[in-house]
Amino acid sequence: MRVLVIGSGGREHALCRSLKLDPQVSELHCAPGNAGIAEIATLHDISPTDPARVAELAESLRADLVVVGPEAPLVAGVADAVRAKGIPCFGPSGRAAMIEGSKAFAKDVMNAAGVPTARSRTCSTREEAEAALGEFGAPYVVKDDGLAAGKGVVVTDDLGQALDHAQACERVVIEEFLDGPEVSLFALCDGSTAVALQPAQDFKRAYDGDEGPNTGGMGAYTPLPWAPKELSEQVMREVVHPTVAELAGRGLPYNGVLYVGLALTSKGPKVIEFNARFGDPETQVVLDRLETPLAGLLLACATGELADQPPLSYREGSAVAVVIAAENYPADPVKGDVVSGLEPTEHAYVLHAGTSLDEGRIVSSGGRVLAVVGSGPDQESARTHAYELVDRIELRGSHHRTDIAR
Repeated sequence: MRVLVIGSGGREHALCRSLKLDPQVSELHCAPGNAGIAEIATLHDISPTDPARVAELAESLRADLVVVGPEAPLVAGVADAVRAKGIPCFGPSGRAAMIEGSKAFAKDVMNAAGVPTARSRTCSTREEAEAALGEFGAPYVVKDDGLAAGKGVVVTDDLGQALDHAQACERVVIEEFLDGPEVSLFALCDGSTAVALQPAQDFKRAYDGDEGPNTGGMGAYTPLPWAPKELSEQVMREVVHPTVAELAGRGLPYNGVLYVGLALTSKGPKVIEFNARFGDPETQVVLDRLETPLAGLLLACATGELADQPPLSYREGSAVAVVIAAENYPADPVKGDVVSGLEPTEHAYVLHAGTSLDEGRIVSSGGRVLAVVGSGPDQESARTHAYELVDRIELRGSHHRTDIAR
Protein backbone atom coordinates (compact mmCIF):
# COMPACT_ATOMS: atom_id res chain seq x y z
CA MET A 1 0.00 0.00 0.00
CA ARG A 2 1.05 3.55 -0.82
CA VAL A 3 -0.27 5.79 1.96
CA LEU A 4 -0.47 9.59 2.11
CA VAL A 5 -1.00 11.24 5.52
CA ILE A 6 -2.22 14.85 5.65
CA GLY A 7 -1.04 17.06 8.53
CA SER A 8 2.05 18.18 10.42
CA GLY A 9 1.54 17.56 14.15
CA GLY A 10 2.20 14.99 16.83
CA ARG A 11 -0.92 13.07 15.89
CA GLU A 12 0.32 12.74 12.31
CA HIS A 13 3.78 11.63 13.47
CA ALA A 14 2.11 8.94 15.59
CA LEU A 15 0.00 7.84 12.61
CA CYS A 16 3.06 7.78 10.33
CA ARG A 17 5.07 5.81 12.90
CA SER A 18 2.38 3.12 13.15
CA LEU A 19 1.93 3.00 9.38
CA LYS A 20 5.70 2.70 8.89
CA LEU A 21 5.69 -0.32 11.21
CA ASP A 22 2.94 -1.99 9.16
CA PRO A 23 4.44 -4.46 6.66
CA GLN A 24 1.56 -3.78 4.28
CA VAL A 25 2.83 -0.23 3.70
CA SER A 26 5.36 -0.02 0.86
CA GLU A 27 5.46 3.79 0.49
CA LEU A 28 4.69 6.44 3.11
CA HIS A 29 4.13 10.10 2.22
CA CYS A 30 3.09 13.08 4.36
CA ALA A 31 1.97 16.60 3.49
CA PRO A 32 3.34 18.86 4.80
CA GLY A 33 4.81 16.86 7.73
CA ASN A 34 7.49 18.01 10.18
CA ALA A 35 11.15 17.36 11.00
CA GLY A 36 10.41 14.07 12.78
CA ILE A 37 8.07 12.73 10.12
CA ALA A 38 10.75 13.51 7.53
CA GLU A 39 12.81 10.66 8.99
CA ILE A 40 10.20 8.03 8.08
CA ALA A 41 8.16 9.47 5.20
CA THR A 42 8.57 11.50 2.02
CA LEU A 43 7.34 15.04 2.65
CA HIS A 44 5.36 17.21 0.24
CA ASP A 45 5.16 20.95 0.84
CA ILE A 46 1.52 21.73 0.09
CA SER A 47 -1.28 23.36 2.04
CA PRO A 48 -3.25 20.65 3.85
CA THR A 49 -6.45 22.74 3.58
CA ASP A 50 -6.37 22.95 -0.24
CA PRO A 51 -8.71 20.12 -1.34
CA ALA A 52 -7.81 20.25 -5.03
CA ARG A 53 -4.06 20.25 -4.35
CA VAL A 54 -4.28 17.36 -1.89
CA ALA A 55 -6.38 15.30 -4.30
CA GLU A 56 -3.95 16.09 -7.13
CA LEU A 57 -1.01 14.96 -4.97
CA ALA A 58 -2.77 11.73 -3.98
CA GLU A 59 -3.48 10.99 -7.63
CA SER A 60 0.09 11.72 -8.72
CA LEU A 61 1.44 9.40 -6.00
CA ARG A 62 -1.05 6.70 -7.01
CA ALA A 63 -1.98 6.50 -3.34
CA ASP A 64 -3.96 3.49 -2.19
CA LEU A 65 -5.10 5.32 0.93
CA VAL A 66 -5.19 8.93 2.15
CA VAL A 67 -5.39 9.57 5.90
CA VAL A 68 -6.49 13.09 6.86
CA GLY A 69 -5.20 13.99 10.32
CA PRO A 70 -6.33 17.50 11.40
CA GLU A 71 -9.83 18.97 11.57
CA ALA A 72 -9.30 22.03 9.36
CA PRO A 73 -8.63 20.01 6.15
CA LEU A 74 -11.63 17.80 6.92
CA VAL A 75 -13.98 20.77 7.37
CA ALA A 76 -12.50 22.27 4.17
CA GLY A 77 -13.61 19.18 2.24
CA VAL A 78 -10.28 17.48 1.58
CA ALA A 79 -11.76 14.01 2.05
CA ASP A 80 -14.50 14.80 -0.49
CA ALA A 81 -11.95 15.89 -3.09
CA VAL A 82 -9.82 12.78 -2.59
CA ARG A 83 -12.81 10.43 -2.83
CA ALA A 84 -13.96 12.24 -5.98
CA LYS A 85 -10.72 10.98 -7.57
CA GLY A 86 -11.70 7.41 -6.69
CA ILE A 87 -9.04 7.13 -3.96
CA PRO A 88 -10.00 5.59 -0.59
CA CYS A 89 -9.81 8.23 2.15
CA PHE A 90 -9.93 7.91 5.93
CA GLY A 91 -11.79 10.96 7.17
CA PRO A 92 -15.35 12.31 7.12
CA SER A 93 -16.82 14.53 4.42
CA GLY A 94 -16.80 18.28 4.93
CA ARG A 95 -20.47 18.24 5.95
CA ALA A 96 -20.05 15.31 8.37
CA ALA A 97 -16.93 16.94 9.84
CA MET A 98 -19.17 19.76 11.09
CA ILE A 99 -19.67 17.46 14.09
CA GLU A 100 -16.47 19.25 15.15
CA GLY A 101 -16.66 22.32 12.93
CA SER A 102 -19.76 23.60 14.74
CA LYS A 103 -20.48 22.98 18.42
CA ALA A 104 -24.10 24.00 17.75
CA PHE A 105 -24.45 21.38 14.99
CA ALA A 106 -22.93 18.73 17.27
CA LYS A 107 -25.41 19.58 20.03
CA ASP A 108 -28.28 19.37 17.55
CA VAL A 109 -27.13 15.91 16.43
CA MET A 110 -26.68 14.74 20.03
CA ASN A 111 -30.11 15.94 21.07
CA ALA A 112 -31.77 14.35 18.04
CA ALA A 113 -29.96 11.05 18.69
CA GLY A 114 -30.75 11.03 22.41
CA VAL A 115 -27.07 11.15 23.37
CA PRO A 116 -26.38 12.02 27.04
CA THR A 117 -24.73 15.46 27.16
CA ALA A 118 -24.78 18.74 29.05
CA ARG A 119 -27.75 21.08 28.73
CA SER A 120 -26.75 24.01 26.55
CA ARG A 121 -27.72 27.24 24.81
CA THR A 122 -26.35 28.64 21.54
CA CYS A 123 -25.73 32.38 21.87
CA SER A 124 -24.89 35.13 19.36
CA THR A 125 -25.41 38.25 21.51
CA ARG A 126 -24.20 39.47 24.88
CA GLU A 127 -27.76 39.40 26.20
CA GLU A 128 -28.19 35.75 25.21
CA ALA A 129 -24.83 34.88 26.78
CA GLU A 130 -25.70 36.65 30.04
CA ALA A 131 -29.00 34.79 30.24
CA ALA A 132 -27.38 31.39 29.57
CA LEU A 133 -24.59 31.97 32.07
CA GLY A 134 -27.16 32.97 34.66
CA GLU A 135 -29.22 29.86 33.91
CA PHE A 136 -26.39 27.35 34.29
CA GLY A 137 -24.27 29.13 36.92
CA ALA A 138 -20.62 28.59 37.80
CA PRO A 139 -18.34 26.99 36.81
CA TYR A 140 -19.11 28.66 33.48
CA VAL A 141 -18.45 26.70 30.27
CA VAL A 142 -18.20 28.81 27.10
CA LYS A 143 -17.29 27.19 23.77
CA ASP A 144 -16.46 28.92 20.51
CA ASP A 145 -18.90 27.46 17.97
CA GLY A 146 -16.21 27.14 15.28
CA LEU A 147 -12.80 25.50 15.00
CA ALA A 148 -10.29 26.81 17.55
CA ALA A 149 -7.46 24.23 17.55
CA GLY A 150 -8.53 22.83 20.90
CA LYS A 151 -8.27 26.22 22.62
CA GLY A 152 -11.75 27.67 22.06
CA VAL A 153 -13.19 26.56 25.40
CA VAL A 154 -13.14 28.58 28.60
CA VAL A 155 -14.10 26.96 31.92
CA THR A 156 -14.06 29.52 34.73
CA ASP A 157 -15.72 30.74 37.93
CA ASP A 158 -15.18 34.32 36.74
CA LEU A 159 -18.37 35.66 35.12
CA GLY A 160 -16.48 38.54 33.51
CA GLN A 161 -13.97 36.20 31.87
CA ALA A 162 -16.81 33.99 30.61
CA LEU A 163 -18.59 36.98 29.07
CA ASP A 164 -15.38 38.30 27.53
CA HIS A 165 -14.80 34.96 25.78
CA ALA A 166 -18.40 34.88 24.56
CA GLN A 167 -18.06 38.38 23.10
CA ALA A 168 -14.72 37.53 21.44
CA CYS A 169 -16.45 34.77 19.44
CA GLU A 170 -19.05 35.25 16.73
CA ARG A 171 -21.24 32.52 18.21
CA VAL A 172 -20.80 30.37 21.31
CA VAL A 173 -22.33 27.36 22.98
CA ILE A 174 -22.78 27.88 26.72
CA GLU A 175 -23.53 24.79 28.74
CA GLU A 176 -23.78 23.36 32.21
CA PHE A 177 -20.54 22.14 33.78
CA LEU A 178 -20.11 18.37 33.82
CA ASP A 179 -18.31 17.15 36.91
CA GLY A 180 -16.25 13.96 37.05
CA PRO A 181 -13.10 12.56 35.42
CA GLU A 182 -12.71 13.08 31.69
CA VAL A 183 -12.05 10.26 29.22
CA SER A 184 -11.32 10.22 25.48
CA LEU A 185 -12.64 7.40 23.33
CA PHE A 186 -11.97 7.04 19.59
CA ALA A 187 -14.46 5.11 17.46
CA LEU A 188 -13.37 3.97 14.00
CA CYS A 189 -16.30 4.25 11.57
CA ASP A 190 -16.94 3.18 7.98
CA GLY A 191 -20.33 4.83 7.49
CA SER A 192 -22.37 2.10 9.18
CA THR A 193 -20.08 -0.02 11.39
CA ALA A 194 -18.13 1.45 14.33
CA VAL A 195 -15.40 -0.07 16.53
CA ALA A 196 -13.97 1.44 19.73
CA LEU A 197 -10.27 1.90 20.38
CA GLN A 198 -8.86 1.70 23.91
CA PRO A 199 -9.90 4.71 26.04
CA ALA A 200 -7.30 7.25 27.16
CA GLN A 201 -7.14 10.30 29.39
CA ASP A 202 -5.50 13.60 28.50
CA PHE A 203 -4.51 16.67 30.50
CA LYS A 204 -5.81 19.94 29.07
CA ARG A 205 -4.51 22.60 31.47
CA ALA A 206 -1.08 24.08 30.88
CA TYR A 207 0.43 23.55 34.33
CA ASP A 208 0.69 21.00 37.13
CA GLY A 209 -2.37 20.39 39.25
CA ASP A 210 -4.66 21.33 36.35
CA GLU A 211 -3.75 25.00 36.71
CA GLY A 212 -3.48 27.58 33.95
CA PRO A 213 -5.29 28.01 30.63
CA ASN A 214 -6.71 25.26 28.45
CA THR A 215 -4.34 23.92 25.81
CA GLY A 216 -4.50 21.42 22.98
CA GLY A 217 -3.31 18.80 25.51
CA MET A 218 -0.19 18.49 27.67
CA GLY A 219 -0.03 14.71 28.07
CA ALA A 220 -2.02 11.48 28.06
CA TYR A 221 -1.98 7.86 29.16
CA THR A 222 -3.68 4.52 28.46
CA PRO A 223 -5.12 2.16 29.62
CA LEU A 224 -7.27 3.54 32.43
CA PRO A 225 -7.17 1.03 35.30
CA TRP A 226 -9.78 3.01 37.25
CA ALA A 227 -12.39 3.22 34.48
CA PRO A 228 -15.47 0.94 34.51
CA LYS A 229 -14.80 -2.27 32.56
CA GLU A 230 -17.93 -1.83 30.43
CA LEU A 231 -17.19 1.83 29.63
CA SER A 232 -16.39 1.33 25.95
CA GLU A 233 -19.42 -0.86 25.35
CA GLN A 234 -21.69 1.63 27.11
CA VAL A 235 -20.34 4.59 25.15
CA MET A 236 -20.66 2.75 21.85
CA ARG A 237 -24.26 1.78 22.72
CA GLU A 238 -25.42 5.14 24.12
CA VAL A 239 -23.31 7.58 22.10
CA VAL A 240 -21.47 6.34 19.01
CA HIS A 241 -24.04 4.08 17.37
CA PRO A 242 -26.93 6.56 17.81
CA THR A 243 -24.75 9.41 16.51
CA VAL A 244 -23.56 7.50 13.44
CA ALA A 245 -27.16 6.45 12.73
CA GLU A 246 -28.41 10.04 13.10
CA LEU A 247 -25.75 11.34 10.70
CA ALA A 248 -26.51 8.58 8.19
CA GLY A 249 -30.21 9.47 8.43
CA ARG A 250 -29.30 13.03 7.49
CA GLY A 251 -27.45 11.81 4.42
CA LEU A 252 -24.05 12.25 6.11
CA PRO A 253 -22.50 8.79 6.42
CA TYR A 254 -19.59 9.09 8.84
CA ASN A 255 -16.29 7.66 7.64
CA GLY A 256 -13.18 8.08 9.78
CA VAL A 257 -12.67 8.43 13.50
CA LEU A 258 -15.27 9.92 15.82
CA TYR A 259 -13.56 11.33 18.90
CA VAL A 260 -15.84 11.26 21.93
CA GLY A 261 -14.78 13.49 24.83
CA LEU A 262 -16.59 12.27 27.95
CA ALA A 263 -17.20 13.25 31.54
CA LEU A 264 -17.89 10.31 33.83
CA THR A 265 -20.56 11.97 35.95
CA SER A 266 -22.51 10.56 38.89
CA LYS A 267 -25.35 9.99 36.40
CA GLY A 268 -23.16 8.10 33.93
CA PRO A 269 -20.98 9.08 30.95
CA LYS A 270 -21.97 12.32 29.22
CA VAL A 271 -20.49 13.82 26.06
CA ILE A 272 -18.44 16.98 26.47
CA GLU A 273 -17.57 17.26 22.79
CA PHE A 274 -17.17 15.42 19.52
CA ASN A 275 -14.14 15.77 17.26
CA ALA A 276 -13.90 14.59 13.67
CA ARG A 277 -10.33 13.29 14.00
CA PHE A 278 -7.91 11.55 16.35
CA GLY A 279 -7.18 13.49 19.54
CA ASP A 280 -3.72 14.82 20.24
CA PRO A 281 -1.91 13.66 22.44
CA GLU A 282 -4.19 10.66 23.17
CA THR A 283 -3.44 9.21 19.72
CA GLN A 284 0.22 8.93 20.66
CA VAL A 285 -0.48 6.52 23.53
CA VAL A 286 -3.41 4.62 22.00
CA LEU A 287 -1.47 3.79 18.82
CA ASP A 288 1.57 2.84 20.90
CA ARG A 289 -0.51 0.08 22.51
CA LEU A 290 -2.46 -0.97 19.38
CA GLU A 291 -1.08 -4.23 18.03
CA THR A 292 -3.47 -4.59 15.08
CA PRO A 293 -1.71 -3.28 11.92
CA LEU A 294 -3.01 0.21 11.25
CA ALA A 295 -3.05 0.49 7.45
CA GLY A 296 -5.54 -2.31 6.85
CA LEU A 297 -7.75 -1.02 9.63
CA LEU A 298 -7.94 2.51 8.20
CA LEU A 299 -8.43 1.17 4.67
CA ALA A 300 -11.35 -0.95 5.90
CA CYS A 301 -12.94 2.22 7.29
CA ALA A 302 -12.38 4.02 4.00
CA THR A 303 -13.91 1.22 1.92
CA GLY A 304 -16.86 0.21 4.12
CA GLU A 305 -15.37 -3.12 5.16
CA LEU A 306 -14.82 -2.57 8.88
CA ALA A 307 -17.30 -5.30 9.83
CA ASP A 308 -15.04 -7.87 8.14
CA GLN A 309 -12.04 -7.03 10.32
CA PRO A 310 -10.98 -9.30 13.23
CA PRO A 311 -11.24 -7.94 16.80
CA LEU A 312 -8.57 -5.40 17.70
CA SER A 313 -5.56 -6.52 19.74
CA TYR A 314 -3.33 -4.50 22.07
CA ARG A 315 0.12 -4.83 23.54
CA GLU A 316 0.31 -5.53 27.26
CA GLY A 317 1.26 -2.72 29.62
CA SER A 318 0.83 1.04 29.61
CA ALA A 319 1.89 4.09 27.61
CA VAL A 320 2.35 7.65 28.87
CA ALA A 321 2.92 10.74 26.69
CA VAL A 322 4.36 14.01 28.00
CA VAL A 323 4.16 17.14 25.85
CA ILE A 324 7.06 19.59 25.78
CA ALA A 325 5.74 23.04 24.92
CA ALA A 326 7.50 26.17 23.70
CA GLU A 327 8.10 29.20 25.88
CA ASN A 328 4.91 31.26 26.27
CA TYR A 329 2.56 28.46 25.12
CA PRO A 330 -0.43 28.60 24.79
CA ALA A 331 -0.56 32.42 24.58
CA ASP A 332 2.11 33.37 22.01
CA PRO A 333 4.66 30.55 21.72
CA VAL A 334 8.26 31.40 20.88
CA LYS A 335 9.52 29.67 17.72
CA GLY A 336 12.87 29.03 16.10
CA ASP A 337 14.79 27.59 19.08
CA VAL A 338 17.08 24.60 18.56
CA VAL A 339 15.88 21.25 19.95
CA SER A 340 18.35 18.54 21.01
CA GLY A 341 18.51 15.31 23.00
CA LEU A 342 15.91 13.54 20.89
CA GLU A 343 17.52 10.09 20.69
CA PRO A 344 15.16 7.31 21.86
CA THR A 345 15.87 5.15 24.89
CA GLU A 346 15.01 1.48 25.33
CA HIS A 347 11.50 2.26 26.57
CA ALA A 348 10.74 5.78 25.27
CA TYR A 349 10.79 7.75 22.02
CA VAL A 350 9.95 11.23 20.71
CA LEU A 351 7.13 12.24 18.41
CA HIS A 352 7.46 15.66 16.77
CA ALA A 353 4.54 18.08 16.84
CA GLY A 354 5.81 21.61 16.13
CA THR A 355 9.26 21.22 14.56
CA SER A 356 10.99 22.07 11.30
CA LEU A 357 14.46 21.83 9.80
CA ASP A 358 16.67 24.92 9.63
CA GLU A 359 20.03 24.35 7.91
CA GLY A 360 20.09 20.77 9.17
CA ARG A 361 19.08 21.67 12.73
CA ILE A 362 15.76 20.76 14.29
CA VAL A 363 14.02 23.90 15.57
CA SER A 364 10.71 24.63 17.24
CA SER A 365 7.95 25.86 14.93
CA GLY A 366 4.80 25.51 17.03
CA GLY A 367 3.38 25.71 20.53
CA ARG A 368 3.44 22.03 21.41
CA VAL A 369 6.84 21.04 20.11
CA LEU A 370 7.27 17.39 21.09
CA ALA A 371 5.51 14.47 22.75
CA VAL A 372 7.65 11.94 24.58
CA VAL A 373 6.07 8.48 24.75
CA GLY A 374 7.19 6.02 27.40
CA SER A 375 5.94 2.46 27.81
CA GLY A 376 6.22 -0.21 30.48
CA PRO A 377 4.45 -3.14 32.11
CA ASP A 378 2.43 -0.73 34.27
CA GLN A 379 1.50 2.94 34.40
CA GLU A 380 4.20 3.97 36.87
CA SER A 381 7.04 2.39 34.88
CA ALA A 382 5.74 3.89 31.63
CA ARG A 383 5.60 7.27 33.35
CA THR A 384 9.15 6.90 34.67
CA HIS A 385 10.49 5.98 31.22
CA ALA A 386 8.76 8.97 29.61
CA TYR A 387 10.13 11.48 32.10
CA GLU A 388 13.65 10.05 31.93
CA LEU A 389 13.72 10.96 28.24
CA VAL A 390 11.97 14.31 28.82
CA ASP A 391 14.82 15.26 31.16
CA ARG A 392 17.39 14.67 28.37
CA ILE A 393 15.73 17.01 25.89
CA GLU A 394 16.94 20.59 25.62
CA LEU A 395 14.75 23.42 24.31
CA ARG A 396 15.33 26.92 25.62
CA GLY A 397 12.38 28.28 27.60
CA SER A 398 10.29 25.14 27.20
CA HIS A 399 7.88 23.84 29.82
CA HIS A 400 6.04 20.60 30.53
CA ARG A 401 3.79 19.20 33.20
CA THR A 402 5.41 16.93 35.80
CA ASP A 403 2.18 15.24 36.91
CA ILE A 404 1.01 13.42 33.78
CA ALA A 405 -0.50 10.02 34.72
CA ARG A 406 0.38 10.51 38.39
